[in-house]
Amino acid sequence: MKKMKYLLVLLIGFLSCNTETPIKFSEAALNDTFISLEGESVKFKDILSTHKGQSVVIDIWASWCGDCIQGMPKVKALQKAYPGAAYIFLSLDRGQDAWKRGIEKYEVKGDHYYMPSGKQCDFADFVNISWIPRYMVINKAGEIVVFNVIEADDNKLIEALKN
Repeated sequence: MKKMKYLLVLLIGFLSCNTETPIKFSEAALNDTFISLEGESVKFKDILSTHKGQSVVIDIWASWCGDCIQGMPKVKALQKAYPGAAYIFLSLDRGQDAWKRGIEKYEVKGDHYYMPSGKQCDFADFVNISWIPRYMVINKAGEIVVFNVIEADDNKLIEALKN
């Protein structure tokens, strides 16, 4: 009988989970602020608006993250294969100096922003960052078409950029 109750609780928990992938950012995530390389505070919606009508790859990373650094050659290959897309790098580094050194050291090309609150912000809450690197793709219509992949050569990401 205990097994049956346990299975029932698991089944209810599984069925009640919202597995639907969002296609739009929440208002709170859009209004969250990041720091530009120039030290200016920028809302996420303003970052996205600079690439309106363009496919956008978002890479959430940090210079201390071994998986992020190991994945950089895949990111560079993606940039070479899809040069028409915009590449936005959002850093979870522990400080702005480390973030800027990481960009230079690993020769990361694209638009760079620092997440001053790290994983404790509205943007991070919305995307539910559980692992980095984390890649997302926003299509030309401004919709999230890839919400959560951890490899820059993931088929979902590549297919989204082909379309």
